Amino acid sequence: MNATVAACCLLTVGLLPLSAQSPVPAPHTKPIFTTTRVDRPVRLTGQMDDPLWATSETIDLAYEFQPGENTQAPVRTEVKSVYDADNLYIAVRCYDPRPDEIRANYSDRDRVYSDDFIVVIFDTYGDYQRGYELVVNPYGIQGDLMMSSGGEDMSFDMIWESAGSITSDGWIAEMAIPFKSLRFPDKDVQEWGFNVSRTYPRTSRTQMSWTPVDRNVPNFLTQLGTLQGLRDIRPGGSFELLPYVLGQQQGVRSDPSDPRSPITNSDLLGRVGTGVRYAPSSDFAADLVINPDFSQVESDADQIAVNTTFALYYQERRPFFLESTELLQTPMYYSRSINNPLVAGRVVGKSGGLSYMVVSALDRNSVIVVPGEESSSTVATSMRSAANVGRVRYDLGNEAYVGAMALSRNLTGSHNYVVGLDWNYRFWENWYFNGEGFLSQTKELADTTLLTTTRMFGSTGRSARLDGEQYSGAGLHLVLSRSARNFSFDAVYNDFSPTYQTYNGIFSSTNYRQFFLEPRYTFYFTESFVERLSLMMSGSVQHNYAGQRKEQAVQPAVNLRMKGQTFLFASYLLVNDELFQGVQFRNIRRGMIELNSQAFDALSFGLYGQIGRFIFRPAVEMGDGHNLGASMTIRPTSQIKVDVSYNRARLSSVATGALYYDGYVGRVVGIYQFTPEMFIRSIFQYNSFDRSFNVYPLFSYKLNALTTFYAGMTNNYLDFGLADGFTTTERQFFVKMQYLFRS
Repeated sequence: MNATVAACCLLTVGLLPLSAQSPVPAPHTKPIFTTTRVDRPVRLTGQMDDPLWATSETIDLAYEFQPGENTQAPVRTEVKSVYDADNLYIAVRCYDPRPDEIRANYSDRDRVYSDDFIVVIFDTYGDYQRGYELVVNPYGIQGDLMMSSGGEDMSFDMIWESAGSITSDGWIAEMAIPFKSLRFPDKDVQEWGFNVSRTYPRTSRTQMSWTPVDRNVPNFLTQLGTLQGLRDIRPGGSFELLPYVLGQQQGVRSDPSDPRSPITNSDLLGRVGTGVRYAPSSDFAADLVINPDFSQVESDADQIAVNTTFALYYQERRPFFLESTELLQTPMYYSRSINNPLVAGRVVGKSGGLSYMVVSALDRNSVIVVPGEESSSTVATSMRSAANVGRVRYDLGNEAYVGAMALSRNLTGSHNYVVGLDWNYRFWENWYFNGEGFLSQTKELADTTLLTTTRMFGSTGRSARLDGEQYSGAGLHLVLSRSARNFSFDAVYNDFSPTYQTYNGIFSSTNYRQFFLEPRYTFYFTESFVERLSLMMSGSVQHNYAGQRKEQAVQPAVNLRMKGQTFLFASYLLVNDELFQGVQFRNIRRGMIELNSQAFDALSFGLYGQIGRFIFRPAVEMGDGHNLGASMTIRPTSQIKVDVSYNRARLSSVATGALYYDGYVGRVVGIYQFTPEMFIRSIFQYNSFDRSFNVYPLFSYKLNALTTFYAGMTNNYLDFGLADGFTTTERQFFVKMQYLFRS
């Protein structure tokens, strides 16, 4: 787990077994917090100085649930709540005996998770399927996430207000949460699952809670308290208009291989588009975007791909595709497969236990990933396609549900259809059985110039080249798991036929049957530098549909959580055999280690490495080498942040010593945050494998998550050696503004 992921697992990580003292069992009766109605809006100043706060009752965060286990909280935290016809208001006073040690930084929203912060959690339907997590740091900087059984989704964004301040005895956070931003039942009296958590990062990453947390209960949502007192509020009823205007100018070197060829500059181009959202109630919303600008302001970090044969996955960053992603957590759907839509629409709703979603888009530049047993192929086209995704899920209670999904992609003379079922069943409190099964039907494009491979789909007689063939496929994914305080394990079975495909996903590996098993046991310590020690042993075996054993592996591992917010993971491939391209490779052993630390506010770092043997797949030979990486975050002041990362890979032949490759990717991201709304940022990235250098300066102003202004440029260089050095191959200037109108 890298440092970023470790920082962002806000509450679900608290359910892992972390402490050694005898646990205090969670009470069976849920605590109740009653909010108070007021007749005017609360003024948010970050000082809790509005007299209306005095009308609220007060609750305390009495439990430390990490690293302690429902022990007494080391510092006091008070929570108050009132509401009016439009908003729910939350105020949290965080006492601190050493306020000079408070970790607080000015940052862009959703970048606060290494600071002190509080989290307010709502399960508005009380069905334990999804929960809002709203985060505030001592400067009032926001973060928001969506919690579900699959974890925490950081891409979720919501419109709400916050304020914060550091005081002589700690810090204060205030929140105003519009009811129109939440989804909840349409009834006169509301009763929501509710909790407040505080993260207090010092020697340990201490977390406190209003309710106790039982680590033998995997789902945090089932352990929330209850928020009462909300009466005569109505959900939804909102209309949103999100127009944008974009201006850009691009210059491209006429011959990218000749540094002395001229750069051709395009005319200044303008682009406009809009998004419309109508939500007559919190149980239904419809969205439409016309000519959306889905270019990314945050560039993807280069990945070292010199020795991989499968398509790479990149995180979705486009706002339209981030709504209700908890319903689409499956590799059968990958939103970035919708590449450049002319128009896209979505309907999402809930009726009782039934949730549903439909997404449709007309894509202007369709991309197809053709999977396979040992490699996949990515085909980029200028063809238009119609992409459709339909999803329904019925919640049965006790975290159980059944669902169905249908996906289609239609191109001229070609199509791909996928239908499937999925489910989750909880039993014996901390056991789960879940899975998904799919059927696909594909009619290929009849254009072999797009993909000239000789690769076959197993022994089916079908080829991967796009020659107009038609075929069906099937896929199955089953999981039996136990998640508990001490002993946990996962048992997974995967079965995907040679001709299974999804044009709306990034499922790139097929023609295999695989069984995976990983038991884990955790030891706990109190008066020790080590807070938690987890031992695990994973094993897997994989065959293709012809019955050949393709791979087997056994991997012991150890995971340490230590003081100083330091994490260490180490493992070794004790058994690792693979049949690749007809060659049997044995004893592909290597060690892996990862270290992350956030011991200081001004400096955090991460290290990882894999050292040993790898298959060099282009030549089908055994190699000896390493993949190494290091990252560091420096904060010289609360407004300046510098992220540095370095990833390198080297591999040479075991038989001859010949060098296959040796290179690195270096990346520096510098940010100066003027105010919570405004920052400047520059990205510098060098890839030695293709000798490219990229510079991406940006100015950003965000009034909220959706009202934004950007101005920046991209400049791509190529290293032509001593004679010409780094020379621009492509550059672009852009200005973009979008504004959210909401009623």
